Amino acid sequence: MAKIMGIDKGDVRTGVALSDPGELLASGVGTVTAYTEEKLLAELLCLIERHRPEKIVMGLPVNMDGTHGPRAEKVKAFAGRLSEASGLEVLFEDERCTTVAAHEYLNESLKHRSKKRKKVIDTLSAEIILQDYLDRKRKDNK
Repeated sequence: MAKIMGIDKGDVRTGVALSDPGELLASGVGTVTAYTEEKLLAELLCLIERHRPEKIVMGLPVNMDGTHGPRAEKVKAFAGRLSEASGLEVLFEDERCTTVAAHEYLNESLKHRSKKRKKVIDTLSAEIILQDYLDRKRKDNK
């Protein structure tokens, strides 16, 4: 087993999380702020080089009815570029309701003010996406 990187791609802010080597727990790495996809790609490649994950799990913004809209297609295209540049497999995890879950978690536990919330919400969403993947993978292997 090895580390897996989780990514919640946004238009400006992208959350990043990393699993432990045993693939049990996801932990936040931080948020990358990038106004262009080229800048985001460069920043993510630096994080990949630093943390050396075996693969990447990226949140896929699926519509509530299960269809893939323009945002999902944009994420898939970026994932292709990231996979090609990094040489790593990029898997997708349905991210429906992860931002809502992250907001609820912050409301219940941290009482973050809105300025601080923006800085942690994307990282927490990436953690949730990655943890969902890890939990499902472990359940499927039983």
